[in-house]
Amino acid sequence: MGRRRLLIVTGKGGVGKTSVTAAAAIAAARSGDRVLVCEMDGSGRLAASFGLGELGFDPTTVSIGAGGEVQIDAMSMDTERALREYIRLFVKIPFVDRVGSLARIFDYVADAAPGVREILAIGKVCHEVRRDNYDLVIVDAEATGHVVSQIDAPRAMSEFVHSGVIAEQTGWMSEILEDPVRTGVVVVTLAEDLPVAETSELIHTISTDTGVAVASVVVNRVPEAGLDPVAVEALRGAESAGVPGAATVVASAARADRAGRVLGDLLDEAGDGVAGAVLPEVEADDEGGIVVALSERIDALVAHLTGEDEARG
Repeated sequence: MGRRRLLIVTGKGGVGKTSVTAAAAIAAARSGDRVLVCEMDGSGRLAASFGLGELGFDPTTVSIGAGGEVQIDAMSMDTERALREYIRLFVKIPFVDRVGSLARIFDYVADAAPGVREILAIGKVCHEVRRDNYDLVIVDAEATGHVVSQIDAPRAMSEFVHSGVIAEQTGWMSEILEDPVRTGVVVVTLAEDLPVAETSELIHTISTDTGVAVASVVVNRVPEAGLDPVAVEALRGAESAGVPGAATVVASAARADRAGRVLGDLLDEAGDGVAGAVLPEVEADDEGGIVVALSERIDALVAHLTGEDEARG
C-alpha cells in the first residue's frame, strides 16, 4: 500500500484549522518527512503560527526547535504567480517571467470562466505532489464554505472541457485528488453546536459531491479533564457546596465528555476508514508555542494518515 502524500485541512473559521495544519506539518517533519505546507487564503495566519512576518509564493524554510533540527518549507498561495508558473511549465512559454503584470489578463479570464482561481490554486498543490520534491504536502485550505469548490475544481472543469491541454491538466489533478491512498481531507471542528453542524454538512457534501475522500475528523480545543466518573460526581458535590474551582473542573469534564461523543457521531457519519482525534486546549506564551505543543499530540494521527505507523510496525 502506498502512503498518503497530500492532506487538505479545513474547518469552520475559528476552530483552529491553521494551528492544526502547522502542528501536523511539524509532526511529519519531526518523523523525517520532507514537508511543504501551503496557506490557501493568504490570511497570514500560517506565517504567524511559525512566528514569521509573512510567507510568499516561493517556499520559505522554517526551522523549529532550539537547534532548528525540524525543518519545513512553507508558502502562501498567489494565483497570479501560479498562472505564470503554469504558462512556463505547461504552455511552454519560456519568457513569461519577463512579461509585464498578468493581473488584467488573469482577472479577465477568471471572471469569464468561474473556477479558474480554484484550478490554479489546487493545481499548484497537485503539481508539488506530482513533482515529488516532498514526502508530504499539507494544505491550510479554505474554510468550510469554500473548500468544496476548491477541491472539486478539476472535476468540475472536466465536465466542460473534454480535450486539449486543459483537459489533460485537470485529468492528472483529479487522479491525485481522487486517489484516497494519496489524498485525504482533514476536517477540524469544536465540540460546539454550530461547528459540529457545519462539519456534518461538509462531510456529507464532500462525500456525495466530490471524488475526494475525508481522511480524518479532529475535535480541537478539548479540556484535559483527566477525571474518572467517580471523581466527577465527587466534584459535583463540592460544586453544590460552593467549593472554589469545582464548577470549572466539572464544566471542563463535561466538555471533554461531549467532545468524545461528538467525534464518535461524526466518524459514524463519515464512514469506515476515517480516523478521529481529540486535541487538547493548549496554553503557551505565543502561537508558535501552541503549535509545537499541539504537534506532540497529533503525531500519532499524522503517522496513521501518512502510513508511517505501518512502516514502523
